[in-house]
Amino acid sequence: MPGKFILRDDVKRDELEIARLGWLSNPAATGAKHLTVIEGTFLPGKGHSFHYHADQEELIYVVSGTVEHWIEQEKRTLSPGDSVFMPAGVVHATFNTSAEDAKVIAILGPSAGEMGVEQIDVSGEAPWNGLKANVA
Repeated sequence: MPGKFILRDDVKRDELEIARLGWLSNPAATGAKHLTVIEGTFLPGKGHSFHYHADQEELIYVVSGTVEHWIEQEKRTLSPGDSVFMPAGVVHATFNTSAEDAKVIAILGPSAGEMGVEQIDVSGEAPWNGLKANVA
C-alpha cells in the first residue's frame, strides 16, 4: 500500500472513563509498524496515571487545555504548543487538573501489538503511588 488517507469519520474512537481516544495510525488502522499516533482528550480532573512503555518511545504534544505531566518524579504544567518526550522504560503520567477538556496528540514508536501501544502500569507501586493521588 502506498499510503492511506485518514478521514475524520474513519477514525476508530474509544470512550474511556478518563479520556476520549482517536486512533489515527496504528497496525490495526493503517498497518503501521513503526509509528502509533493517538488523539487523546483528557476529561476534566482525569488522567493517565504512572506507567511506562518497555520498548516504545513516546512524544506527547498539547493541542488545547493544560495538563500536569510527570517524567519520573519531575512535574511540569504543559500548555498548547508544549510537548514532552519519554524514552522507552521511563515512567510518566499525564493529568488534566483543569475544569476543561485537554487535548493531546501522542506519538509512540515502534508500534507494539495490534493497537500499537503496550504499557506497564506502576501507579500502585512506590514511589509512584505517593506522588499524586491516582486518577481513574
